Amino acid sequence: MEEYVKKGYLNSEFRLFHLTDQETRKVEYHYHDFDKITIFLKGNVNYIIEGKSYELKPYDIVLVRHNDIHRLMADNSVPYDRIIVYISVNFMNAYKTDSYDLSYCFQKAEKERSNVLRIPSLEKSSLFRSISRLEQSFSDDGYAAELFRQVLFLEFMIHLNRAAMKNRLEFIDTANCNSKVLAILKYINENLDGELDIETLAGHFYISKYHMMRLFKQETGYTLGQYTSQKRLLLAKELILSGVPGTQACFDCGFRDYSTFLRAYRKFFGESPRASRGFDSP
Repeated sequence: MEEYVKKGYLNSEFRLFHLTDQETRKVEYHYHDFDKITIFLKGNVNYIIEGKSYELKPYDIVLVRHNDIHRLMADNSVPYDRIIVYISVNFMNAYKTDSYDLSYCFQKAEKERSNVLRIPSLEKSSLFRSISRLEQSFSDDGYAAELFRQVLFLEFMIHLNRAAMKNRLEFIDTANCNSKVLAILKYINENLDGELDIETLAGHFYISKYHMMRLFKQETGYTLGQYTSQKRLLLAKELILSGVPGTQACFDCGFRDYSTFLRAYRKFFGESPRASRGFDSP
């Protein structure tokens, strides 16, 4: 069975970099165990996140939560230019108080069911000016340049959350997805602890199971079984890292047999649940 792979590694709480590629290699479906923000600057790019396809415009902001399965397709006839930020959950929590939460933009995007935010009027936008300063900072090699970029990123995040709160951003919808498939994706992610076999899903959505399987594969690029199994494993690891025992995580994520769960977990992550928590494998 084809598996999604984890790409990008975060060795600190936060990473910020500027990339320009003329020959972007094909990126397959993958996930990260951290949150990711992409500020699209230039190019011809189609971003696919959890079954939704977005055609990006300059200065679009792409929000990808940890464990979101996604890929991108770039036209190599033009440069692909972007700023990318990797953010750990701990980094976001460090800037969370009773009066503000820098992860609000992610929460709003989830509520709007859209991963891409667009600035309607660039010339009037303080957020756009913040992005421009952040972009220019990458050519600054003066004193404490890296720290300065981090300060500018925090300024960007403040403006981003203010704009999201005041509805000054467009949460981009997409016509390139099937509403039935989006409903299936939503149902799976909200019921990972329940019965999600093909017959159950087909009955719930009043659709032929064979048509459903073909449609899901056609629209998302992955099979129903593959998607469901690996989403359950990703949730299980998240629970285990939060301190939930492996046996409880197994059943909380819809697995009915621990030995089956253990084999799948080891195959997918290359380690046992105990090892994930920092203990030696049994």
